[in-house]
Amino acid sequence: MTADLGPGLDHELIEAATRLAEAHARNDDHTMACAARDRDGRIITGLNVYHFTGGPCAELVTIGAAAAVGAYDLVTIVAVGNEGRGVRSPCGRCRQVLLDYFPHIEAVVDTENGLRAVPVRELLPYAYETPAETPADDDTTSGSAG
Repeated sequence: MTADLGPGLDHELIEAATRLAEAHARNDDHTMACAARDRDGRIITGLNVYHFTGGPCAELVTIGAAAAVGAYDLVTIVAVGNEGRGVRSPCGRCRQVLLDYFPHIEAVVDTENGLRAVPVRELLPYAYETPAETPADDDTTSGSAG
């Protein structure tokens, strides 16, 4: 991991993901650990599940684990690789899921200047955004033609 744990970073969160990676990401089935903090201060963790069909990344497992304990407002997330690989940026799929579920979340990433918490929107410029769903104002959804 980059030695520069700059000011304003959630050091406890980074350490939680690092400890999890060191303790349990020991083989090809689990190579990444993730930790997220919710608005209430809870830390939720998860490991990726490697599978040749495209198993879930650690960030997605962590989102599910957070929902399982009622943590629906995640504010910061970080992923750490096993074998001392340090903080890793979310992949494209995870960036999109994070933006869809938590548009204001920050992801800790390793930059040329050290670790930095970045709004997920910055990690996914020109992202696809699901149109806001609004209730139908007319009777076209009921199958009526007129």
